[in-house]
Parts: sequence; structure tokens; C-alpha cells
Amino acid sequence: MKELVEFMAKSLVDNPDAVTVNEVNGEQSIILELKVAPEDMGKIIGKQGRIAKAIRTVIKAAAVKQNKRVIVEII
Repeated sequence: MKELVEFMAKSLVDNPDAVTVNEVNGEQSIILELKVAPEDMGKIIGKQGRIAKAIRTVIKAAAVKQNKRVIVEII
């Protein structure tokens, strides 16, 4: 999951070296914290949050196949 989020984020931004994904294991779910450069934040979120929602949808679909619950946070 972590690698998938990182791949998608790096392909969207202008500064792929600034993309980091931190994985936090919770009690019932896995939280993926996506951090990008401030100037690339708009490219990750998209107009009215459409790109962010699409990233979350793809990750949830991949998580269902592995019987896991994954939350993507953009910070």
C-alpha cells in the first residue's frame, strides 16, 4: 500500500524527491501519511479534492483485496 501511494504521488507532483509516505499501524487500521512539498499540495488535492478522493478510492480498493482497512491522510 505504501509503495502504491508513493508511486501515485510521485507521478503527480513537480518535485518527486519531496514525497514521503509514513505508515502508522493502528489498532484496527493502517494510516498512511502522505507528505509533499508545499507548492505541490494543490496537485495532490486537485480541484475540489477530486485527486485526493481518487487516491483514497484506489487505496481502499487495494486494501479490500487484502482484508485491511487503510486511511490516507495528506499532511
